[in-house]
Parts: sequence; C-alpha cells; structure tokens
Amino acid sequence: MASTRTSLVRIAHLVKSVRLELDEELKKLERAANIVISDPEIMRGTPVYRDTRIPVELIADMLTQGARPEEILEGYPALDREKVELAPLYVRAFPRRGRPAPRPWARQKPIRATRRAPSGAR
Repeated sequence: MASTRTSLVRIAHLVKSVRLELDEELKKLERAANIVISDPEIMRGTPVYRDTRIPVELIADMLTQGARPEEILEGYPALDREKVELAPLYVRAFPRRGRPAPRPWARQKPIRATRRAPSGAR
C-alpha cells in the first residue's frame, strides 16, 4: 500500500512539472502570436513583426544557420531579444500554407553581368 501511494505521489509530481513546463511554452507561443501580424496588404501576407516589415521566417532562418541573436539585433534594431528568440517557435507552430508566392523572374534567362568581346575583335 505504501509503495502504491509513493508511486502515485511521484506520478503526480511528474505530471505537475510537465504541466508547468507546458503552461510556460504556451505563454511563449501566445507572446509570439501577439508580436507577429500577417496582412495581405503587407508583403503579400508574409508573417512580419508588428509595426515592421521584417519577416519572422527570415529571423528564424538566420538563427537556424547559426547567427547569434546579438548579430541579428545589430542588423535589425527594431527588434528586441524576445522577438528574435521567439521566431523559431512561431515558425514551427504556424507553418506557411499553400503554394509559394509566384516568382515571375524564375523563368527568365539570367542576365550576364560581364560582356564578352566579339570573337573576331581582339
């Protein structure tokens, strides 16, 4: 009987700690959702930080590629540390839906940056 009670107390303690951790993550997610806006009139609906035109996915990609938050904050002074740290959470929680935006330039031949002299002229 005592071992059953001890097991129940351990399980209750584990459930409580998991619930507290989940509550904290949900609060972070709510903060992330509140600092991001997606408006079709702003960058075709790309999720951006409120009152900026900085895409959240850009910041999350920069972090994924190894950029430090300090480096990002130097390049984007309109952001603060919390916004930068919440970017990966937002991108994982709210993935983009649908097809990628059309890129009309993708089907064009690349423009040559250098000009070559005609083969007969030297």
